[in-house]
Amino acid sequence: MPAENQRLGWIGTGRMGYALCVRLLEAGHDLWVYNRTRSKAVPLEEYGAKVVDSPAELGERDIVFTMVAGPKDVMEVTVGSEGVLSGASRPGVLVDSTTIDPATSDELRIAAGELGTSIVAAPVSGNAKVVKSGKLTVVASGPREAYDTVAPYLEVFGRKVTYVGEADQARLVKLCHNLHLGVVTQSLAEVVMLAEASGVSRNDFLEFFNDSVMGSTFTRYKSPALVNLDWDPTFTWHLLRKDLELGLATGRELDVPMHTAALVSQIVMEGIGRGMGDIDFGALLEMQAANSGRELESEDREVSDGLD
Repeated sequence: MPAENQRLGWIGTGRMGYALCVRLLEAGHDLWVYNRTRSKAVPLEEYGAKVVDSPAELGERDIVFTMVAGPKDVMEVTVGSEGVLSGASRPGVLVDSTTIDPATSDELRIAAGELGTSIVAAPVSGNAKVVKSGKLTVVASGPREAYDTVAPYLEVFGRKVTYVGEADQARLVKLCHNLHLGVVTQSLAEVVMLAEASGVSRNDFLEFFNDSVMGSTFTRYKSPALVNLDWDPTFTWHLLRKDLELGLATGRELDVPMHTAALVSQIVMEGIGRGMGDIDFGALLEMQAANSGRELESEDREVSDGLD
């Protein structure tokens, strides 16, 4: 079936899922959606989506995307009693963007394959603001024919899709990405705090840093939060802890020591113990300040996030 005629389904309309559904709908694609809390999916009807009451109702769709919280959730919405693969009709391809462990990924791929559905793993890098800016990136893996079928839709998500292999390589790539995300954010918190302790404002330090060879898309779009102490969550400490633990477990399985990531994992656990689990992980800066015996105040500055 031509790409433009594929019937799409989507499971999981959290911050990221919702933003990606909007992109697909604005591109004119036929999309049915399911979310555990139905009210969070209903606004997508204004863009042309049909909201359904269970994942099983998406079985008649040609391609179904899943973007849920973790391994248990993936299995429930796919091969569970009301999962998308539970009925007589099943999608030809399931595209999963959830960060899950290798064992769950293998279990899902085998179970889906026995039912005639191919799995394409397609984790993404970015947050809802990055989606809106068109700068999201995707890493994908799975059977080449299945990937070629879904690639036109993945390309709608943002600026780049990288195909890395026939199996589950994309999931490991995303784990590596998020391990580095945690390490970079903790390191950034440390140097920002050091600069502030010496009398340099966070804004001035980050303005220099972001225009240096060390600046990146990430440090730029995180700068407004670090300057103005805005911890409205784009990615929570709980989610970062999950990914750190998955990555460290994979490192142990493959005999790859992960010294720095292990340390950051302990720091993140400390923050969760302090009650910070549901706010944005950028608040690693707040904990670094506390460990330095200092209190932070918002600089109340207008700071570009570099996404314009």
